[in-house]
This record gives sequence, structure tokens and C-alpha cells, in this order.
Amino acid sequence: MSTATEPPRRTSRWRWLLPALLLIAWLVAAGGGGPFAGKLSEVASNDASTFLPASAESTRADELYAQFNESEFIPAIVVAERDGGITDEDLAFLATESAGPPPIPSEDGEAAQMIVPLDASGEVQEAVEELRTAFEGAPDGLTVYVTGPAGQAADLSSAFAGIDGLLLLVAGGVVLVILIVVYRSPILPFVVIISAVFALALASLIVYLLADAGAIALNGQSQGIMFILVFGAATDYALLLVSRFREELRIEQDKYTAMRAALRGAIEPIAASAGTVILGVLCLLLSDLNSNRGLGPVAAIGIATSFLASLTFLPAALVLLGRAAFWPSRPRFEPDTDRSDLQSSHKFWGRVAGFVGSKPRPIWIVCSLVLVAFALLAPQFKASGVASSDLFLLQTDSKSGQEVLGEHFDAGTGSPSIVVAREGALEGVVSATEGVEGVTTVQPVPGPDGAPRVVDGLVAVQATLSDPADSLAAEETVERIREAVGSVPDAEALVGGPTAVDLDTKDTATRDRTVIIPVVTIVVLLVLIALLRAVVAPVLLMLTVIVSFAATLGISSLVFNHLFGFPGADPVVPLFGFVFLVALGIDYNIFLMTRVREETKRVGTRDGTLRALTVTGGVITSAGIVLAATFSALAVIPLLFLAQIAFIVAFGVLLDALLVRSLVVPALTIDIGKKIWWPSRLARTEPSEPDATEDVATAGAPRS
Repeated sequence: MSTATEPPRRTSRWRWLLPALLLIAWLVAAGGGGPFAGKLSEVASNDASTFLPASAESTRADELYAQFNESEFIPAIVVAERDGGITDEDLAFLATESAGPPPIPSEDGEAAQMIVPLDASGEVQEAVEELRTAFEGAPDGLTVYVTGPAGQAADLSSAFAGIDGLLLLVAGGVVLVILIVVYRSPILPFVVIISAVFALALASLIVYLLADAGAIALNGQSQGIMFILVFGAATDYALLLVSRFREELRIEQDKYTAMRAALRGAIEPIAASAGTVILGVLCLLLSDLNSNRGLGPVAAIGIATSFLASLTFLPAALVLLGRAAFWPSRPRFEPDTDRSDLQSSHKFWGRVAGFVGSKPRPIWIVCSLVLVAFALLAPQFKASGVASSDLFLLQTDSKSGQEVLGEHFDAGTGSPSIVVAREGALEGVVSATEGVEGVTTVQPVPGPDGAPRVVDGLVAVQATLSDPADSLAAEETVERIREAVGSVPDAEALVGGPTAVDLDTKDTATRDRTVIIPVVTIVVLLVLIALLRAVVAPVLLMLTVIVSFAATLGISSLVFNHLFGFPGADPVVPLFGFVFLVALGIDYNIFLMTRVREETKRVGTRDGTLRALTVTGGVITSAGIVLAATFSALAVIPLLFLAQIAFIVAFGVLLDALLVRSLVVPALTIDIGKKIWWPSRLARTEPSEPDATEDVATAGAPRS
């Protein structure tokens, strides 16, 4: 059949104008916003202390403690080690290359350390790199590291440095390869990629302006997650729209008419998907951590621009290209083709649908038992927190230095915990702190005359811990210090310092997890109820996604604990995993069930489900693979948190797309029948369904 179109009517000659104007508008927006993707790091902060709420004890303590210092500084700890013992030449070299206090040898004589205060208001990373460069010429056999809070901050900034380069390159490359395999076209994948890039450019511009104005808190993890979300979501929406457009081109000769029909069919599930994710991530605004609260709007902006690009730029580009976009496999106009005949081109998924339709109850029961079995392993997921040095997957200078420091010194040296209390309670606070297990030395902050310094009736005490300041053992010591000084009469003592900041961050993250997960569940459930005009189906969909998430955590615990040997996970990891898996995983059920509802109105629940599974199976599976692949790209950033999120979301999305959506949900829908639409009208009456034994490929076809 010829693909030539009829001569356009005079009134339709200008139909190309709107798509052309949309393309120009996006070119301008992307051209203006693109450079800001590389500037986001300029307005991002990776300092953990900035993420805590003002009400946190460590925040209040550190604010008061700042009055005891003439300038704000962050300590860099220079530690050197030599097998056989530090020499006088080594000590002279260390003293010469550092502007800080003289080096202090360890008791065993094999190491020396210096605490170098760096200006916290300046470029800490640059200052640390200058220190490290200065010690590169160390005498043979002497190993020098720069660690402490400044060293860790510098290494964290270096780890995030690849976000606006390597991460984008890997994510874009992976998506491009998958799209070429899916579409078998040299043109269409680039159109989809450009749509995602334009969405990212606009999102970067908006996020930069908001972060620069102080309206949102941006850090490296939020930036990386936004990049991945934009690429994944924009590609998923594109796959759904392109699939509907291809279908319509077989039925409609005119490409503009075909695109209008495709948009009518795709806009509801795409809008519902985007709305679900946006509302889900905005629940993070309930967090007490500025970092989590900042991720909510950052991720929502990324999803919103992906949605906008997918329903404006992409349709405009596709309609101008027409059938040429699919070259060399252009869809042919087949005037005698009925919509029900479109299933014949989905042979594999037709067989899957036939299998589901033949044994729905055994299928969903067996699959559910498998999911529950893995879900029972979820309590083994260790999410009580990890030491800051364990955040790095690669051996960094600060991590190695912390290990050397712990071998030869009180590991908390250079990063003391601080106690701020009333002047009259100084003696009691010092005595109580000295009696705490894990505290090695306690020293009041001195004034110019050597006596304890007093500021507005307050005194400050520094407590050096025996364990590394970033360790879980040190956090337990801080808890004991708080309990001890809290019982000192009239002290009104507050405990701060780096260890207290880590402790309060983890405690706040644990609280967030308890509050936000139920809220996300309720919000997503309400969206599904509004979308499907039913209660039973949304409740079942939510249950399948929650069980899928629990199974993912169970499998992740096996992989993290026994395969990768991870030391644990931050409390926020399961929270982010839940938010993204529920919000994103429900997308595939939305794509499927909106089509099931559409087909149910024509042929009934059973055959509507089988028909929907047949025609959407390929595109939804492709979307799941794309999203899993893009999230996997987060693993190129060598940080434990991002690697764990990458695995949890990627595995969970594949589990949802390949097992839950392909087998469990359609099998449940068929087994329950029309009651799944309760209390809508479809639960009471629906079109007469074809015979259950009829071949899926012909179900719903016209009867004689």
C-alpha cells in the first residue's frame, strides 16, 4: 500500500507552523539553559552540617561555639607514616611545608600529625589540593595524607565532579544504544535523546536560579539524581508516545491526524505518570533534612520539564518528520486495518498474554510467593548508617589518612566533639565528660589569658574521642556525652562537632523515613484512584508495588552484605529507594492499566487486559530497561550511597516491569474480573467478552 498522503486542504497548509514554532522555542530555551547544567556545582553544597535543621542540637551547639572562634575554619589533618619510625628529617620536612603548628610524633614513633586550620568560607577543595601538592616531595619512605573534615570534604567534591560530565555521557550513551536496538532506526533515537537533553537544559536553568536565590538546597546527590530522572522519564514518555504514533500511522493516512490521536491516547497515562512522580518526590518536603527537602523540588522540576518536552518538542519533531522518523522501517498506511488487528504485530507479547490468560490464578499466586519470600529478607537490610570515610568506594587520600590516624593516635584528634554550657556549670560538665567511655581528653576553650573563655555567660569544652570522628563508635560516644552532661544541674549543655552532626543527620533521616513513606503511599494511592475511577484496582496495584519494593530490599541485602561486602547503608537509602520505586514503578502499572481500562470499555475486562498486555508489553518493558540502565549510570560516581540507590532502583524497576506488570497485575485483573473496577460503572456492566478460549491475537475482532 502506498504511503503517499492526500494533497493537503487549503486550510491545513499551515499545520506545520505550530510544530515549527515549538521547535524554535525549545532551541532558544535549550540554548539558554544548557550552559547551566555545568554550573550547578557552583550553587551546590556538600557540607553535611548545612543539611540539618536549625532545631538540631548539633546545629545550635555549633552556632554558639562559633562565638568562641575569631574566624570560621575547617580542620585538615596532615598525618605522615614511616615504617621503622619518623626521622628528624621527616619532621623538618612536615614543618617546612605546612604553615600550621609543628608536627606531633605518635607514641610509637612511627607517625606524626599536624592540624592545619583552613578557611571554611573559601574554596576548601583547592586549599586541600594545595596541601597535598606541597607534600608530594616527601622524603623516600615517608607517606603523607591529608584527612580530617577538610580532606573528606575535598574528596567528596572530587567524587561529585564527574556528575555534569561523565554521568551525562554514560547515561546518554546507554539510552542511545537501547533506543537504537528498540527502534532499529538511525533517526528516531536521536530525536528522543535531543528531547531529553532539552528537558535537562530547561531543568538545569530553573534549578540553578532557585539554588542561587537560596530557595532550595542543592547538593551533588540531588544534581545526579535529577540528571538520571530527566533522561529516564523523558525516554519513558517518548517510548509510549512513539508507540501510539506508530500505531496511528497504520490506521491514519495523515500524519497530523495520527499525532492528534496518539496524543489523545498517550496524554492521560503520561500525565498520570508525571503527576505521580512529582507528587511522590514532593513528599520529601516533609523531611527535616535540608538535603532531602531540596531533592523534592529538584526532582519534581526535572520530571515536569521531561513531561513538557515529551508533549511539545517531541510531537512537533515527530509530526514534521512523519513516517521518515522511523526509516528504514516506515509504518505503512493500511486502510483496511482495524484497531484490534494491531495486536498481530506483537507476536511475543501475544504469546505472553495467551499464557497469562490460560492460567491467571496459579501465575499470580506463584509470582507473589516468590516476591514475599524475598521480602522476608528485607529486615536484614542494614540502614543504621556508615562512617563518613566508608562513603567512598575507592581508596581516597582522606580514607587512607584516617586509617593511619587510627593506628597511631587517638583517632578523634583534630575533630573534637564540643560541649557548650553555662559558665557556672563548667566544672560539672568537664567532670561528666571525662567520665564518659570513649573520651580521651577534655579541654575548656581558653581565652587570651589562658583561663576558660567566657562568651555571654557560656563556656565551651572540647572532647577528643578515642574513635575516628566519623565512625559509628564515635556517635555512640556522643550519645553518652549528651546523656552525661544533660544531668549536670543548670548546665543547659549542648553537644556539637562533626560527630554530633553525623549523628543528628542519621537520626533525622530515620525520622524522615518513618514519616514520609506512609505519606507517599497515600498520595500515590489517591492518584491511582482518581486515574482509574476505582478503588479495588489501585489498592491491589499499591500492594504489588510495596511487596516488590520489599523484595528488592531483601535481594539488595543479600547483594550488599554478602556479594559486595558493603559496611551498611545510610538511613536515607531505603527512603529514597521507596520514593523512587513506588513513584516510578507504579508508572508501568499506570501505562498498562489505563490501556486496560480503555480496552475494557470495548471488549470487557478479560480480553481488554489481554489486548492491553499484548500491545503495551514491548514499549513498557523497553521503558523499564531504559530507566534501569539510566539509574545504573549513577554507579560511575564512586560513592556508596549512589551505588546503592543505583542498584535498588534499577533492580526494582526491572522487577516491576518484567514480573509484576507483565504477569502479576494482568493475572490478578483477569482472576478478579470486572469487580476490579469497583465502585465504577465498569464493575457493574461491561461489554460482552469473547469466548475465553479464543486466541488473544484475534480477541475483540469483529464477529460475523
